[in-house]
Amino acid sequence: MSDTRTSPGVSDTARAFEPVIGLEIHAQLRTATKIFCGCSTAFGAAPNAHTCPVCVGLPGALPVLNRAAVDLAVTAAVALGCDVHERSVFARKNYFYPDLPKGYQISQYEQPLATGGGLQLPASVGGTYVKLTRIHMEEDAGKSLHEGFADSDRKTYLDYNRSGVPLVEIVTEPDMRSAEEAAVFFETLRQILVWLGVNDGNMDEGSLRCDANVSVRRAGTTALGTKTEVKNVNSFRYLEKAIQYEIGRHIDVLDHGGRIVQETRLFDAAQGKTYSMRSKEEAHDYRYFPEPDLPPLVVDQARREAIARALPELPDARRRRFIAEYAIPEYDAALLTQTRGLADYFEETARISANPKASSNWVMGEILRTMKEQGTGIESVTVTPAALAGLIAIVDQGTVSSTVAKDVFAKMAESGRGAAEIVAAEGLAQISDASSLEPIVRRVVAAHPDVVAEIRAGKDRKFQFLVGQVMKETKGKGDPKLVTDLVRAALGG
Repeated sequence: MSDTRTSPGVSDTARAFEPVIGLEIHAQLRTATKIFCGCSTAFGAAPNAHTCPVCVGLPGALPVLNRAAVDLAVTAAVALGCDVHERSVFARKNYFYPDLPKGYQISQYEQPLATGGGLQLPASVGGTYVKLTRIHMEEDAGKSLHEGFADSDRKTYLDYNRSGVPLVEIVTEPDMRSAEEAAVFFETLRQILVWLGVNDGNMDEGSLRCDANVSVRRAGTTALGTKTEVKNVNSFRYLEKAIQYEIGRHIDVLDHGGRIVQETRLFDAAQGKTYSMRSKEEAHDYRYFPEPDLPPLVVDQARREAIARALPELPDARRRRFIAEYAIPEYDAALLTQTRGLADYFEETARISANPKASSNWVMGEILRTMKEQGTGIESVTVTPAALAGLIAIVDQGTVSSTVAKDVFAKMAESGRGAAEIVAAEGLAQISDASSLEPIVRRVVAAHPDVVAEIRAGKDRKFQFLVGQVMKETKGKGDPKLVTDLVRAALGG
């Protein structure tokens, strides 16, 4: 990632401008049913399989607010330090798109669910505190399908499965000054939403989308420039690239005496460029007015406090606690808190094994490798924290070497058996008896006189070859330290 303000190679012209960036993130709430009806929110169904008169806007159908969606929205707002208002109001946002069956979207406008709050960015990108303007609830639109049909050149097809899916829109202040900051904000916010169980984080399926508002101004000035909105970016990398392109485009236009047009643009990932979609609407273009079919949403103090009490320890706080409580490096703590499930797995393993660093190493090594190979999350790992702690214990006791332990782990994952049972059944216990190892050492040394001669001539790097040969003879079961000492003694060193 790069910072437009300070990166090497940035032209003097670019340095004369300061980017100003705000984000609008649309996050699908993780409910089983839609926001105003009982239709399923499950992704991947046949087109229009999850629809009813309410979500396709048939006359006379009335919306009923999903309580679970409200609780998830409040959870996100509380976790982000927002002021959750006791009373908020739904409104009709009027515009005509074919994928909007009612001709309006039920959203919130003048009286949103929550305002204020913010998110601290990591020190690695400057540690900016990005303030939030608001969090409001709304329904999603359907989806227009423009390709994949024999007559796609003449017709657009409509899938209303997504129509009425519950969303929160999280709007930031224009506090970010680089594409890197914006991408990190989006990534950090996603982690928190997934951690809380508010959103599934699946950007490929469209359950988390980001719009970026980008403008530039002369360095040292405070007035905001004309902004453009880059719509529906669904990856951190693409968001950064889209913003970088827009910053460069704005600067180029202004530097050549042109004028920025306020508009909505789309990002073409293949070309790495944005292109104009339509002129940017203002709030008055939507003709907002209160939704007459829904009463004001009331979230009383008791409900807000109950949700606040139920909040889990958030990723940043848990990372800091892991460093302090388990004395593990910051790198380990950051990796182990990527997801709540992974953090829980590590902490239970560390608690049972009483060896936090070994627990960290195993989780970052074999556990993450297994997850990557299977393409699944921590919930699919068959080796439980207790079983992994048992493996760590027999390594700590010297029963098996760390090399053999990896083979034992693989057998544990395949069979579901415990480490001690596998070691006993397959005779994998470490050989720590010098009398058993000495004959093997003598045979290896005798079989490689040329290597011995090189070592005695000062080529010490050959020493590990002999140690490796002994370990090979013992099928990895020799105590590595004892083997090293015995080889050294056999060489007269």
